[in-house]
Amino acid sequence: MRILVIEDERQLAGHITRALTRNGHCLTAKHDGLEGVQAALDDPPDLVLLDLNLPGLDGLAVLARLREAQSSARVLILTARGDVEHRVKGLHAGADDYLTKPFSMDELVARVEALGRRGATAAPADLLKVADLHMDVRHRRVTRAGKPVTLSPREFDVLQVLMQEPGRPFSRTELCERVWQRDHEYDTRTVEIFITRLRKKIDSTFNPPLIHTLRGVGYAIRTGE
Repeated sequence: MRILVIEDERQLAGHITRALTRNGHCLTAKHDGLEGVQAALDDPPDLVLLDLNLPGLDGLAVLARLREAQSSARVLILTARGDVEHRVKGLHAGADDYLTKPFSMDELVARVEALGRRGATAAPADLLKVADLHMDVRHRRVTRAGKPVTLSPREFDVLQVLMQEPGRPFSRTELCERVWQRDHEYDTRTVEIFITRLRKKIDSTFNPPLIHTLRGVGYAIRTGE
């Protein structure tokens, strides 16, 4: 996922960035509420990790502005304010989850992954399109430039996840969780095999290539580099 961290404790923001980057996410950090709001509106992230006690604009005000702007980003509040009143205020203001400082990085990663799965629960569109690549979800048909592309069920599922959010990078772990659902059913290296198969069927005889590898991050389907 593309994650925006709005946290004025620079050392903590650095720890968060490193931990989530290792898990295949793409991170940007801001240390001021006003800068954070602007970054979220200029380049909408999938998830915002939001401290409440921020300079410039406090976290609840940041959250209010994002929701007023109809931002669809999921929001996980990070704060030392562990009392019920502040948790309730944050959730009523539109936050999706709440994590009280101090927290373990393992728990943070788990919460982030859970929010990523939650964002995928919406019913998919019946027809998906990226450039000249078309997918009929209901009838499980794919064409490129009007020509049928024959895919195995798993190839179709992987491609569907990518096409539901064009341009968004997916880590191997997230693709596995979206497609295979349960931990014991996959090895993340399996994703590389399916991406290779999809490239042969979708990109090898067509231009431009649509499936891209983002080194150290994962895979995305989009037009252009």
